[in-house]
Amino acid sequence: MKNWDEVRTAFQVARLGTVSGAADALGVHHATVIRHIDALEGQLGVKLFQRHARGYTATEAGEDLMRVAQATDDQFGQLEGRIKGRGADVAGELVVTSLGGFAPLLSPILSDFQAEHPDLLVRFLTGDRVFRLEYGEAHVAIRAGDGEVQPDNVVQPLAQMPSALYAAQSYIDRFGVPENEADLASHRFVGPDNPDSRAPFNRWMKTHVPRENVVFRSTSDRALEAAVQSGAGLGFLPTWVADMFDDVVEVLPARREWDAPVRIITHVDLHRTTKVQTFLTFLKARAATWASGT
Repeated sequence: MKNWDEVRTAFQVARLGTVSGAADALGVHHATVIRHIDALEGQLGVKLFQRHARGYTATEAGEDLMRVAQATDDQFGQLEGRIKGRGADVAGELVVTSLGGFAPLLSPILSDFQAEHPDLLVRFLTGDRVFRLEYGEAHVAIRAGDGEVQPDNVVQPLAQMPSALYAAQSYIDRFGVPENEADLASHRFVGPDNPDSRAPFNRWMKTHVPRENVVFRSTSDRALEAAVQSGAGLGFLPTWVADMFDDVVEVLPARREWDAPVRIITHVDLHRTTKVQTFLTFLKARAATWASGT
């Protein structure tokens, strides 16, 4: 297959299901779409589509080709994003990724940064999936913990986020407050569904709290925060999160061993660009206040 245009056309037909839809998406005449499909099927010697009254449906061979075309199209898009990120101006797209739990901290920073650079489009991608910087999926990643990174990534410390053990007042009204660490074994806890979570306070809890006492478990940090606030059990919260709640009480104060390191990760190809460096300077200045909550 020597002609990417034909593969791209077939991909759009498979994605949209009609010749007219693919023609509109590609900005070409519908006859060009038909010609590309016929040429590609002739070159491969197989039918890529079943034609019917409602449009085109990919055959098994067509689906195989489309998976490759999808991956190739994605990589072209990511390459475009990386090339655009090399400009000398703070303009175009700035793509930042983090866990969703960081949104209350990062969204105001990104908003203020965008206000200072009005030609900038900010995309803030959150979720548990690790976006791949080497494929240009993001310019800057903000991650908690000390997990592995790719060798071409640049890693910088951003902050140490303190956490403490909390309970809702409603929980305390029902079960009281632990008098000491030994008393924790008689209390209910909120914690991660994965007992091997690498968060420092979760490692501590695994050692000091019987697993059967963790009666509310979740894979979502936000769900765990809500469960503590609603009185499901004792649980660890970042101190900046607990400060937002009026109805939670500190049970054990923050300890250095429970601090979660937060890191900035960038790809070496984009790290020195004006846009990324300008944002990193802005981010670090604002993040300096996170641990203090000011």
